[in-house]
Amino acid sequence: MGSYIPNSISERAEMLQAIGLETVDELFAQIPDELKRSALPYKGMSELEVSRYINSLADKNIRFKTIFRGAGAYNHYIPSIVRSITSKEEFLTAYTPYQAEISQGVLQSIFEFQTMICNLTGMDASNASVYDGATAAAEAVAMCVERKKTKMLVSATANMMTIRTMQTYCYASGATIEIIPADNNGQTDIASLRKALDDTVAGLYIQSPNYYGIIEDATALGEIIHQAGGKFVMGVNPISLGIIKTPAECGADIAVGDGQPLGMPLSFGGPYLGFMTSTAAMQRKLPGRIVGETTDVDGKRAFVLTLQAREQHIRREKASSNICSNQALCAMTAAVYMAAMGPAGIRDVASQCLSKAHYAAEKFGAVKGFNIRYKSDFFNEFVTECPVEANEILTKLEHESILGGYPVENNGILWCITEMNTKAEIDRTALVISGR
Repeated sequence: MGSYIPNSISERAEMLQAIGLETVDELFAQIPDELKRSALPYKGMSELEVSRYINSLADKNIRFKTIFRGAGAYNHYIPSIVRSITSKEEFLTAYTPYQAEISQGVLQSIFEFQTMICNLTGMDASNASVYDGATAAAEAVAMCVERKKTKMLVSATANMMTIRTMQTYCYASGATIEIIPADNNGQTDIASLRKALDDTVAGLYIQSPNYYGIIEDATALGEIIHQAGGKFVMGVNPISLGIIKTPAECGADIAVGDGQPLGMPLSFGGPYLGFMTSTAAMQRKLPGRIVGETTDVDGKRAFVLTLQAREQHIRREKASSNICSNQALCAMTAAVYMAAMGPAGIRDVASQCLSKAHYAAEKFGAVKGFNIRYKSDFFNEFVTECPVEANEILTKLEHESILGGYPVENNGILWCITEMNTKAEIDRTALVISGR
C-alpha cells in the first residue's frame, strides 16, 4: 500500500509511535505468519511475467461451463454495450453528487433509471437505489412501521437472507417481524396470515416469485392486508415482470427487489443494487436519493434532488432511514441494460426463462427420486426431491463442470434456469443425475 498512500517514512513512524508500536510488523502481529504472503514474488517482474503469474492464480478458480443455480443471484446474458458504456471513465469515476445540481449527467442517468424501474414495476415513484435487494426490503419495512403499528408480517417463502436483514433492522428500531409459514404448495399460508392480523400490524412482505420460484397469489394477499389497514410490500425479480403481473397490478404499496439480473454479473456476490418503488401516496417515505425533473432559468430541462428528508443528513436520531447514498454505477448499469433490451427484449428473456425452466422441470422430474416438490405455478426456479444426499448429486455435477441447484431443507434442490441454459445442457444434466 506504500505506493498508493502518500505517507513518508517519518510520517509512518510517527503514526506507529502514536499507537505505541515501533514497526509495521507489530501492527499485524495477530495474523499468523503462514498467512502473511505477498501476492507477488518479492523480486522485480516484467509486465509479461506479472500477467503470467496473475493468470496462473486465476486458473485456480473454478469456472463452471453450465450454471443451474439462482437463489437470489442469476446468470443472465449481458449485452456488450452495457459494459462498453458503463466502463467509460466519466461514468466509472463519478460518485454520489454532493453539489447535486452541478452534476447534471449523473442526475440524468439516475432519473432515467428511476423512470425505467417505474415502467417495469408499474409503480409511481422510485428512489436512486440502495445497497442490495435485502436492504431495500428492510428499508420498506421502515416505511410501513408507525408509532402504534410496529409489527411487520413476513412470508416464510421469502429469501432467508432478506428476512434476516429485516430482523436486524427491526432489532435496532424496536419493530418486530412475525413470520407467516408456507403451506404445502410452497406459497404463503393464507389461513395463518388471517390469524396473525391485529391492530399492531404495519404491513405484509411477500416475495413473488418466491424463494422456491413459485408465483404467489399476490392480489389476494394484498387485499387481505389492506382490509386489515396494513401496507402491502412485494419483493420481485425484475426479469419476471416482463411476463407476469406487475406489483402495481397486484395492488402493492411498495415494490422492491435486487437489480442484479438487470445487467450485473454474478461477480462472487456483488456489487449489486436494491431498487425501491412506491405509490404516489408513499413516495415521501422513500429513503435515500430521488432525482426529479424540472427546468432551469432558461426553461431548459434540468434535474434536481427532491423529496429527500433533511433528517437523513442533519437530525439523524429522528430519521426513519440513514441511507443517503446510492449505487449510482450499478443503477446506470441497470438503466443501460433496460434501454438496450427494451420491453420486447426483457419479455423475451423472461419467456425463455419460463419455458426452459418448465422443460427442465419435466426432464429432471422424470428421473427416479427427483420428483417436483411443489405443484404450484413457477417462473424460472423449482424444487426437486433428491433420492440421495443432495451434496452427493451436486458434487457429481461439479465433476462435469455443472454448477447444480442450491440445496434446501429436507434434502431438496432448488434449480434455476435462465436464457443462458440450452436444451442440450438440460438434457445432459438430466442424464448425469440419473446416473447414466
